[in-house]
Amino acid sequence: MDNKRRLKVPVMTTDEEAEAFLEQDLSDLDFSQFKPMHFELQPKSERVNMRLPKNLLDAARARAKEEGIPYQRFIRRALEMALAADHTQSKRKA
Repeated sequence: MDNKRRLKVPVMTTDEEAEAFLEQDLSDLDFSQFKPMHFELQPKSERVNMRLPKNLLDAARARAKEEGIPYQRFIRRALEMALAADHTQSKRKA
């Protein structure tokens, strides 16, 4: 690893702070601090009500908290990922 100073992203609370940060040379930005972010663009028009074992719900809530997202979003994302993986496997078999 090189000894160059790696630029960290500060916590910004205003648009002005963000604009000022982006005006500098960001070529030394430390990208290891970033996490992928998924944007939810589709409207949520349907509701689901289900019963889960307490330990499963507790585990989902704990993982969601680790990732800094609401637990219902975490569960929805897990469902989306499972369906996408299933779709990918189906295409490979065809």
